[in-house]
Amino acid sequence: MSNTAPPPAGSDRELVLTRILNAPREKLYRCWTEPALITRWFTPPPYVTVAAEVDVRPGGASVITMQSPEGERMPNHGIYLEVVPNERLVFTDAYTRAWEPSEKPFMTGILTFEDLGDGTTRYTARVVHWTAADCEAHAKMGFHEGWGIATDQLEALAQKI
Repeated sequence: MSNTAPPPAGSDRELVLTRILNAPREKLYRCWTEPALITRWFTPPPYVTVAAEVDVRPGGASVITMQSPEGERMPNHGIYLEVVPNERLVFTDAYTRAWEPSEKPFMTGILTFEDLGDGTTRYTARVVHWTAADCEAHAKMGFHEGWGIATDQLEALAQKI
């Protein structure tokens, strides 16, 4: 019998960022699910997000395209696995569109938006990698710094919309 549950918290395949954000979860969720908002916060400078196409439903595909300062475009394909509006989003790059396997699965993202009252939200981004080596590579790429900057941008945008 295979174990389909994600690895336990603190495993060597997981990176986690948790923050208390001064924005209601409904607005944070919108920033994660509306293309016009995704392009405004998703990528830490000097990179930019130039396009976002999302079909936010289980099995729905997404393509978020980032661009380097040199103009190189990096499309990130994925599929939504679980969608609970304003509470939880689970997505993976293991598939592209229509359940077509990707060339190199790297991660599954699990986002939770917990309402703490008074317009604040406990935001947790849990990223589970296919291998410990992938997790280590993501950490060395600057996961905490990059996702931290993006989370600051997410919070700032959610406060404005």
